[in-house]
Amino acid sequence: MSDIPAAQDVSDELATALPYLRRFARAMTGSQDSGDRFAAAALEAILLDRSVLDGTSVRTGLFRVLYGIWSSAGAPVDDGETGIAGRAQKHLSKLTANSREALLLHSIEGFDFGQIAEIIGIDQAEAETLVQIARREMADAVSGRVMIIEDEAIIAMDIESIVADMGHLVTGIARTRNEANRLGAAERPDLILADIQLADNSSGIDAVNDLLGKLGDTPVIFITAFPERLLTGDKPEPAFLISKPYTEDQVISAVSQAMFFSSTETLKA
Repeated sequence: MSDIPAAQDVSDELATALPYLRRFARAMTGSQDSGDRFAAAALEAILLDRSVLDGTSVRTGLFRVLYGIWSSAGAPVDDGETGIAGRAQKHLSKLTANSREALLLHSIEGFDFGQIAEIIGIDQAEAETLVQIARREMADAVSGRVMIIEDEAIIAMDIESIVADMGHLVTGIARTRNEANRLGAAERPDLILADIQLADNSSGIDAVNDLLGKLGDTPVIFITAFPERLLTGDKPEPAFLISKPYTEDQVISAVSQAMFFSSTETLKA
């Protein structure tokens, strides 16, 4: 009987971590479908044998199992792609091994270098070095025009400053769906960075879907205070998602990732 509460605690922690595991898997593999398959395989492995979590936290262990399954499968990403996804594959082939995954784990998922080392199976110093390498390689590889859709002026200015300091050109800031449509048509961006809830209660999701209908393949980053509400698996999800409150490091990482490894998967309102 004494093991029941512990088992329930593990199940609760797995349920809490699962949406973020799916986010990481999707970014690693390049698509929601393939990411979800690897996330499901990791969860199944843990449910069949809880001992794989021994010696670590549930969250770290879950990501470690996922990474092990993915790397054992040859670290696949979607192949046979054309357009921006195809170009992303060429960029990926030039990256230092494990560097992009280490950056994702650190900047987006919030793991420290010791936890990253545990997940990937390296030492802590190497984990820190990989994150630094990824930042440098991605920043050097791609730059472009960024459109910001954000109704809070202070946040918009902060994001604009971060993006500009990275060497990208900010084409403008839109506060509503209508403004976003006008700006996107006038200044075709290479990347869209969008809040979910906009001024006048319009939807950033709708604005992005409008723009993708006109612009075609364009990578998108969504920002929200409630990421778990968008990571349900019930419908298409954003390939890149930043949680509010965000850090500068998260924005830098997400922008680099989105420019470098583009996806047009978006939510459908």
